[in-house]
Order: sequence, then structure tokens, then C-alpha cells
Amino acid sequence: MMMSRRGALTLAGGSIVAALSGPARAANKRPVPSRGFNLPGWLDSSDGIAPSDAVLEELRRLGFETIRLPINGDLISTGDAAALRRIRDGVTALVQHGFAVIVDMHPSESLHAALRLDFDAGAARVAQAWTALRSVVADLPPASVYPELLNEPPMESEAWLGLRDRLAEIVRSGCPLHTLIWGPSPSQGIWEIGETPPLADDNQIAAVHFYAPTAFTHQCETWDSSPLARISNLPFPATKETPSVVERINALRSAGDEQAAALIEEQLSTPWTDAAIAAEFARLKHWSETYDCPVIMNEFGVLNFCVDAESRTSWVRSVRRAAEANQVGWIYWELDQGFGFIKSRSSTQGFDSLMLAAMFGGDGGG
Repeated sequence: MMMSRRGALTLAGGSIVAALSGPARAANKRPVPSRGFNLPGWLDSSDGIAPSDAVLEELRRLGFETIRLPINGDLISTGDAAALRRIRDGVTALVQHGFAVIVDMHPSESLHAALRLDFDAGAARVAQAWTALRSVVADLPPASVYPELLNEPPMESEAWLGLRDRLAEIVRSGCPLHTLIWGPSPSQGIWEIGETPPLADDNQIAAVHFYAPTAFTHQCETWDSSPLARISNLPFPATKETPSVVERINALRSAGDEQAAALIEEQLSTPWTDAAIAAEFARLKHWSETYDCPVIMNEFGVLNFCVDAESRTSWVRSVRRAAEANQVGWIYWELDQGFGFIKSRSSTQGFDSLMLAAMFGGDGGG
């Protein structure tokens, strides 16, 4: 997840199926990685911290099967042997612990800006990074390692489709058996996939992100000047008539913050319910079946800054159930930072039992 998420997402759907054409076909039966979490702050940084073996063993014991591992293309685009060796060793260690690993090309702020402001130069940097990284992926087992072409491509769809196909050719030329993962632009939102055709490749997975409604999932955010930073203590589920919601909107308006108050009202145009979430994933399943392309949700989550634990876990449980009910793999964002569910990647103390129940509990509520 880039820390400059665009706009406000709503649960109101519809556009996801706008571009579907042709008769539906049987869904692709290739296995899709699932039951996972993102692990930023390691191989996307020159001084990142690896998780301890004890933590990895405990996470595997609890039922996690997949790790999505963000990679900083700027660290490898020059073909730096030490950086590439560090990636190879890190992924190998995760595979040895029994995890499937998604190797996610996750743009730095610099590369993200380049792709927005000077597309040709940014695209060349991503292509150069994958030219270097494909040799690492080629040496790793195809059954366990999945290259993801580019996280949240910051460009219009037409430009992205051309770059996506170019990156797929680069990776595929060195990795004939690995499953390629890609997502729609510009933010990999679940509502954007309906406008995006799959790759011309028989071994692929489409990846979406789900953070709807952002007024709930991103309340009290700290990384930009969005009105989301000024929204707090909203529950899930909720409607415009929920007393705590009414109270919060009135308080914002009393403080002169019409922007934040209006954002909450806009995003509650569709009530925040299990049914609304389920409808989004039903549309996603329809896209998957139509294009015979498996789908993964490789980011979803709720910031833990100011939301109550019951609401947070209720949303996570609802999204996880909707994904599983529609044959969509799921990867939580993230392990141990603002959206996280453990306190430290170095210690087995401080695992959030309520969050774990939301991800692995039964339909009775965990």
C-alpha cells in the first residue's frame, strides 16, 4: 500500500462488471496463494529488519501460508549483486519455513513520482529492476514463489496495460514456469478490475486491494493532510443513523471541518455492512469466471490508531469471509506496523488474538 492513497473509496459497486464481455467460462482451477500477510520494512529498505525464525515458525503454526514481500526496485535496478543476494536469501528462508512468497515490485516514493511525472523514465527503471530481479526469481521454486509485476501502478489504464505486458515479457523470458501476478491501475482497487483485461498468459493471477470504506479503514492516518487524519472512532458496521456516527459528524461540523464530515456522509451512501462487502466480492468472482483468471486480494486492513477492537475485527472478518466465499485468495496488510496484528517481528509476545480469530475463526465469530 502506497502511503498516498487517492480519494475516498465507497462500498457502492457496479463499475467492476462494466467492461465484461463474452460468455462466462469456468473459473481457473490453478491454486491461488492465500491466508497471508504483507511484510514491508525488510527487503524494500537497505536497512530493513528481518523477522525472527521464532516469529515465522509461530505464524506458520497459526495457519498463515503466504507472505507478500515488497521489493524496492531502486535497490536492484543497477544489478547490485549484494542486494540481489539478500533478496534471494530472504525469499529462500521464507520458503524453507513453508511459506509461499509473492515477490512484489513495490515502488519507492522516488519511483512512484517518476512513473507519474516522467512515465518513460519511470517505466525504464521498473523494466531495469525486473531485468535484474528475474534472475533471482528464476532460481526459486515456481510452486512457491510468485513475481508481482508492480504494486498500485500510478498511471492511467492504457499506459499501464502496455507497461504490464512489457514487464510480463521480461519476467516470463527468464521464468517460464512462475505464475505472474498483476493488478489494475491506478490503485489496484477492487472496483478497477472490471475495466482491465487479463494478460495473454495462461499462468497468471489478478490482484486487487480492498480498503473500503477508507473513512473506516484509514481513520486517524498520519502520513498526509487527508481529512481521513481528522476522522476517528467510527464503527463497523454502520449507517448514517448510527448514533456514534451522527455524533462524530456533528462534532466535525461544529469544529468547522466540513470536508471530513462530508467525506463520512459520502462514504455512508451505501451502509457499511457485511452484505455490501459480500456484493463487491461477488462481482469480483464474476470477473474471474468471465475471464477464466484467478484472483487474489493481496492487501486489506484497518489502521489500529483509533478504532475500537470490535469494529476492526468485525471488518476484517467480513472481508476475509467474503473473499473465501468467492474463491479469492487473501493477504492482510500488514504484519507489525500501523495496520499490523503483532507488536514486533522479533518476538512471539504481543500477537493480537482478536485479529487472529477474525482471520482464522469460524463463521461463529472466532
